[in-house]
Amino acid sequence: MQDALAQYLFTGHAVRAALVDVCSGLADMLGHRAYAPGVRQVLGEALAAAPLLASHLKFEGRINLQYQGGDVMSLLVVQIDDQLTLRGMAKARDGADGDFSALVAGGRLSVLLEPKNGSTRYEGIVPLEGTSLARSLETYYAQSEQLPTRLCLAAGPDHLRGLLLQRLPATAAMDTGDEDLYWEHVEALFATLGVQELLDVAPEDVIHRLFHAEALTRFEPRPVTLACRCTRASVSQLLLALGQQEVDSVVTERGGVEVTCEFCGRVQHYSPLDVRQLFAAEQAADTGARH
Repeated sequence: MQDALAQYLFTGHAVRAALVDVCSGLADMLGHRAYAPGVRQVLGEALAAAPLLASHLKFEGRINLQYQGGDVMSLLVVQIDDQLTLRGMAKARDGADGDFSALVAGGRLSVLLEPKNGSTRYEGIVPLEGTSLARSLETYYAQSEQLPTRLCLAAGPDHLRGLLLQRLPATAAMDTGDEDLYWEHVEALFATLGVQELLDVAPEDVIHRLFHAEALTRFEPRPVTLACRCTRASVSQLLLALGQQEVDSVVTERGGVEVTCEFCGRVQHYSPLDVRQLFAAEQAADTGARH
């Protein structure tokens, strides 16, 4: 399992699990900005958390995990859509670093659901409690969703992992007392997992080590894509929308055009020749369309 989200149901019980692994695209998403180690760690954990947040939602649209207004880290945004296409970025004061508690001091973290059909957006506030993003999201699930949840999030140099264990509402046929005891049992198994182990051990082996004695129903994994939406074509369309006069004035002043993506930090360079060819191609296309 690589670049995928796998989901499991504990057969006969109101408990589910979700495991995400992301390997591809990390260099493109995180390598264009000089993130301090602590900021990169928190951003990586947020990227690992997003597919888990999306794992039980059945709607077309986008989920944003967004932090803003902090004294040290001013902004963190992670977005994932219903196709599990994922991207994220963070901004912090120059030279700022630290652990989760230090980086999020004074700020506000929220989960925002944005349906595609234009219906009402939902925003839930994530309490900044505990010493990690995982603990804060556990509190969010307990308070906002009334779903007892355990999370383990891990961000390494070349891959991200996350594991979620969640208690679901019991069906009428289930005994509440038995379900309470079963949740305590699987929660205790989950608690034996360390962050480094989650990073180092193959995903399937993590599930087997923790829950080999449990009856699990495994669903077909869904692909997860870590990629920014910025492309040469999309930036070119942006320049065309600005108009040749505006773009030419930038070329005259700066000797070319540079456009930096707010998410991944990738810089697209346009030389004076690139700009002339871009607008010439558009004019030729317009002329052809009229004939």
